[in-house]
This record gives sequence, C-alpha cells and structure tokens, in this order.
Amino acid sequence: MSTPSLAHSLPSTRGQLNGVLFVALFAAAVTSVASLPAIAGLGMSPLIVGIVAGAIYGNALRDGMPESWAAGVNFSARKLLRIAVAFFGLRVSLQEIAQVGVPGLVESVAIVVSTLVIGTWVGMKFLKLDRDTAILTAAGSAICGAAAVLAFESTLQSKPHKSAMAVGSVVLFGTLSMFLYPVIYNAGWLHLDTLGAGLFFGGTIHEVAQVVGAASNVSPEATHIATIVKMTRVMLLVPVLLVLGVWLNRAARSKAQADGHASHGGARKLAVPWFALGFLALVIVNSLHVLPETATHAVNTLDTFALTMAMTALGIETRVSQIRQAGPRALTAGFIIYLWLVGGGLAITWGVERLFG
Repeated sequence: MSTPSLAHSLPSTRGQLNGVLFVALFAAAVTSVASLPAIAGLGMSPLIVGIVAGAIYGNALRDGMPESWAAGVNFSARKLLRIAVAFFGLRVSLQEIAQVGVPGLVESVAIVVSTLVIGTWVGMKFLKLDRDTAILTAAGSAICGAAAVLAFESTLQSKPHKSAMAVGSVVLFGTLSMFLYPVIYNAGWLHLDTLGAGLFFGGTIHEVAQVVGAASNVSPEATHIATIVKMTRVMLLVPVLLVLGVWLNRAARSKAQADGHASHGGARKLAVPWFALGFLALVIVNSLHVLPETATHAVNTLDTFALTMAMTALGIETRVSQIRQAGPRALTAGFIIYLWLVGGGLAITWGVERLFG
C-alpha cells in the first residue's frame, strides 16, 4: 500500500536535493567572483553578488533548470536562510558593544528606530508602496543591509522580488556612502572628531563591508569604532524582529475580528522568529568565548556561504516583471531614507557627542 507513495516521494526528494546542490554550486561560483579585487574593492559582499547573479539566471536562463529543482531553491531561500541568520550572531559579542559604551548604543538605537519609522511611513503613506516592500527597504537601510532584508523577508513571508528591490537600494546607496563619506570627511565638511566619525560611519552606512571600506580611509581608530557601532546595529535585529512579530500578530487578529472570524481561530499565532532567538543565543555564546577562535572563524565562513546560497536562491525566484510594478517608487523610498541617514544621522551624531562628550 505504501510502495507507490514511497516511489512518488523519492523523485521529489531527489529533485529537492538536486536543487539545493545546484544553488550551492552557484553560490560557490558567486563567492569566487566576489573575491575578485575589482568586486571586493567596491564593498560588494558575496550576498550582493549572489542575488544579482541569481536574478540574471532566473530571468534569462531559468527554463534550463528542471521544475523538480524548484523545491530545493525554495528551501535555500527560506529554511536555510533562517538557520544562516541565526548563526550570524557569532559575529557579534557583548564585549565589543561595550567598548563604545552608551554613546554607541544610543547612536545605534536612535538611527535604527528613526529610520524604520520614517522609511516605513514614507514608503506606505507617501509613495503608496505595499507594506512589505516599505518595511524591507527601511530595514535594509536601518540595520545591516542585505542580512536584515533576509531576516525581515523571512518574518514577513514576503515575495522574493520585494527583497530584491530592497537589496538593490542597499547596494546603490551603501556603495555611494562608502565613496562619498571619506571624501566629505577629509574635506572637512562633517566637523567630526575620530569618535564622531566612527559613530556616523557605523551608524548610517548600510553593509558591514561598506562601513569598513569607508572608515578605513579615515583612521584605524575610526574604523574600530565604526565597526563596533555597526555590529551594535546588527544586534538590534533581535528586538526589532520580536516587535515585528508582535505587530504582525495584532494586525492579523484585528483583521480576523473585522472579518468576523475571531471566534473561529482567524488570528494567527504569535509570529516569534525563532532564528532571532537563535541569533541572540549565539551572541551570548560568542561573548562567553566557549568556542575556539578557529572554530568560530570556520562557522562564520560556512555561514557566509549559507547566506550567499539564500541570496542566490532569492535572486533565482525574482522576476523583473514583478520589480517593474513598483517602478521608481521603491528606489525613491530608498533615496529618501538615504537622505535621512545622511542628514538625520549627522544630527543624531552631533547630539550624541554633545550629550556624552
């Protein structure tokens, strides 16, 4: 009786495994491309190269991929993504965050909260973007670039093309910051000391690699401060995701009540992102130094590869026709958020320095 069912499941499982293997090989090629000096010099992490290369393949050559592999691609873009985001916590330690003390924490919280609120409001109310696209664009700018987009995409359960638009904003404006910030700082236009430069660079530039690339043109001290402030923003991913989960639950419950299904279980269960709790647990593990440094480095390398696989899979699932529907509005949202990061971020940095100077 069970033989036909088993026979039917084997090809499906084999197709899923083939899909995961295909994404892994694709990600390996992407990692090699990202390591080229011309690409690495632009602050382009393998995650960014992965989603671009995946989108090119998904739109130009997807017909060459067997349909049975789609499940493996989806696994990489969803379940593998959650695991990889959790292990991202091994890159942050409480000791590092403590090195910049209260000023770094205040800077990070102020930037993250204000950017999320302003970015989401501008996207939804002013530019009439859908909720997920507005939140993803704001999150990528506010917290930690592509990694934040991936984490929020998983919690929101949004469509791949919306993540692609948000990542595009991160690439464009984060790269612009990496080149622009050192120029205007060295020209004397920012009126910031070393601490201020570290706070401003780490608090407002999108990707970790972009922060390091920009601050390294100022001084080693500024680079150190900027990196820690940036990782403090990464740490804030956990409470923000938990708040988002509560908000999604309340929104679903309100909708269920409005539709008259409250008594029939219409509201969803509390959307607590388990991978965010895993992220926090691994931050604590990293802070306790229970793992050898070589082991932590090896896990971080594997984690970067897993995140690259997830980004590549998202790219494969993305369709240009879907991105076109948002038109220039998504890019405009990213630009307005970027103006806030530069202007508002500079004002916050001046305020923090005066308050704790």
